[in-house]
Amino acid sequence: MITIAIDAMGGDHAPQVPIQAVNQAIDKYPQVQFKVYGDQTKITPLIRTDQRIEVIHCDEIIDNEDDPVRAVRTKKESSMVKAARAVKEGEADVLLSAGSTGALLTAGLLIVGRIPGIDRPGLMPVIPTISSEHPHLILMDAGANADTKPINIQQFAVMANVYARQVLNIERPRVGLINNGTEASKGSQLSKEAYALLSELDSIHFVGNIEAKNLLNGEIDIAVTDGFTGNAILKTLEGSVKSLVSLLKSTFKSGGLLTKIGAFLIKNPLKNTLENLDDSKQGGAVLLGVKAPVIKAHGSADEEAYFNAIRQSIHVIESQAVVQITNYFSD
Repeated sequence: MITIAIDAMGGDHAPQVPIQAVNQAIDKYPQVQFKVYGDQTKITPLIRTDQRIEVIHCDEIIDNEDDPVRAVRTKKESSMVKAARAVKEGEADVLLSAGSTGALLTAGLLIVGRIPGIDRPGLMPVIPTISSEHPHLILMDAGANADTKPINIQQFAVMANVYARQVLNIERPRVGLINNGTEASKGSQLSKEAYALLSELDSIHFVGNIEAKNLLNGEIDIAVTDGFTGNAILKTLEGSVKSLVSLLKSTFKSGGLLTKIGAFLIKNPLKNTLENLDDSKQGGAVLLGVKAPVIKAHGSADEEAYFNAIRQSIHVIESQAVVQITNYFSD
C-alpha cells in the first residue's frame, strides 16, 4: 500500500482542491492511502469517510509570506512540516503540497533529508513539447539552487536521467545543457566546466549544448542548468502560453465576421493544441535528491491538476526512481 502525505492547507484553493482530488483518487487507486494534514474543522465537511483516508489536525499554516527556513523551523505544527515529518519517519512514502515552494524545498532538505552523495537536490518539472514523438521535456534545476557548481549540474543530469527512464519510460534520454550557443566553447565558466563533466559520464546520453529557443522542439529529453536560469525559463514558458491564449481570445472576440468564422473552424484543433501545451497534465515538480519524493503542485492548481499530481506521486513510488538514484550515488 502506497501512503501519500497531503499538505491540505497549501495552495491558492486549499483545502477544497486537495480534498476534491483525494476524494477522486480514492476510487481510482485502490493501492493508495492518504494521510491528510490540515485544519480538521475545514477538512472534515469536505472529505469522504474511508478507511484509507486519515485526517491529522494541524494548528498552523505556512503561507507564501513566511520566510521559508524560519517557518519550517518554528511552525512545527503546520500541515507542511507534519506531512514532511511523516515521510521522514516512514509513515508516508511521498509528500505532496501546493504550498510555498521555498518552504517545501526547505522541508524536503531539512526534514526529509538529502540522499548521501548528492551535493544539492534540484527541482524538476516536466514540460510538454510541440513534438508528438518526444512529448516531454524535463527541466532541472528549475529553482532550488540559484547558485550552482558544475558538479551540481552533472548530478542534476544523473537524477533526471533516472527519472526519465523509470517514470517516463524513455529508453535513452537525450541530455542537453542550456547555453547561449551550441558550440562546446560557448557560455560562462560554469557552462564550460559543466559541459566537460557531462561529457565524461557514460551513464547518460549527453548531446551537448542547446539554446533556449529549441527547448520545446523535441530535440532533447532533459535540459540541465542552474536554478536561476531554469526558473526564469520555466516562468517565461508559462507566461508565454498564457499570453498566447489571451491574445487569441482577444483577437477572436474583437474580430469581424470572417474572423469569427475562422475561429469556429479551427476551434477543435486549436483546443487540442492548447491542451497539449497544458503543463498541469504532467503533475507537479519533483524535488529530486532527497530520501523520498517531495512533489510541488502548482499553487493555482485546480482539482484536475492536483489529481494529476497525485497520479504522478503514485507513479514515482511504483517506479522506484528514488531508490535507483540512491543506489547510483551509493556505488
